[in-house]
Formats: sequence, structure tokens, C-alpha cells
Amino acid sequence: MEIEAIRAGKIKQLSGANLDDEDLSASQLERVNLAGASLVGTNFERANLNGARLDGANLISARLVSADLRSNLLGANLMQADLTGADLRGSNLRGANLMGAKLTQASLAGAFLSGANLMGVNLQGVDFRGADLRGANLNSANLQGADLSQANLQGATLSEANLEEADLRGANLAGVILTGANLLCAELEQANLEGANLDRACVVGTSLEGIAE
Repeated sequence: MEIEAIRAGKIKQLSGANLDDEDLSASQLERVNLAGASLVGTNFERANLNGARLDGANLISARLVSADLRSNLLGANLMQADLTGADLRGSNLRGANLMGAKLTQASLAGAFLSGANLMGVNLQGVDFRGADLRGANLNSANLQGADLSQANLQGATLSEANLEEADLRGANLAGVILTGANLLCAELEQANLEGANLDRACVVGTSLEGIAE
């Protein structure tokens, strides 16, 4: 397969392709179809994947540092992927597996992450403003200082999660499992906690003004 043609964005139909360990850094891949492709260890650093189809793709250990990933990643496998500084605003990550992924300085504002697996992931300071995280697995995740304002976390599980100083203002936390979670100094003004389980959760210094329970 002609890698240079792919890098230049001249080949748009790559569904099911095997591009494991290829160097596609800084490639122009807007609206390319990589649905179901095998991209294990592939280097997409600074690549433009805006509007691309990556649904069902295998991106285990892929390098996506500073990539434009405003794309369809429905059900994608992103285990151990490096998404440092990636632009995932508004991306479709429903049902995606992000266990072990690096998301430092990534933007997920307005992203769709319902049913996604983020168990144990370091999400410190990540931007989740207005994101859809319904039913997501965030057990033991590190969300210290993360911006989850106006996010929808209905039915999500955050057992033992670290939400210290997280911004949860206006968030929908209805039915959320927060057993053993650390909410030290978290901002929860106007959040909806109806039916949430806060058993053993630390809420010292937490702002609870206007909370719906």
C-alpha cells in the first residue's frame, strides 16, 4: 500500500486496512474511512483526522499526540494509546475502550462517551465540559481538577475515583455510583445528584449549593 499517498490524503477508503506500526505523523487524513482498520502502534502524531471514520478501529498503543481527532471513534479500542494534547471535542467515543490511555491536556468538551471504558485512566485537568458520559466506567479514574461542568454522567460509575477540586457545576450526576470517591473541595453547585450513591465518599470542603438530591 502506498503510504505516501495515504499521508497526503489521496486515498480515502481504508476501511479494514492493516496499518500497524506505520508512521502517519502530520498526515492529512480528513474524512478518511478507517472503520475497522488495524492501527496498532501506528503513529498519528499531529495528524489531521477531522471527520474521519475510526469506528471499530484497533488503536491499541497508537500515538495520537496533538492529533485532530474530531471524528467517529464509536467502539474503537484505544487501550494504552497516547492521546496527549489531542483535540477530541465533539468526537463520538461511545463504547470506546480507553483503559490505560494517556489523555493529559486533551480536550473532550462536548464529546460523546456514553458507555466508554475509562477505568483507572489519568484524566487530571482534562476538559469534559458538556460531555456525554452516561453509563461510562470511570471507576478509580483520576479526575483531579477536571472540568466536568454541564456534563451528563447519569448512571456512570465512579467508585474510588479521585474528583478532588473537579468542576462539576451543573453536571447531571443522577444515579451515579460514587462509593469511596474523593470529592474533596469539588465544585457541585447546581449539580443533580438524585439517586446518587455517595457511600464512603469524601465530601470535605465540597460546595453543595443548589444541589438537587
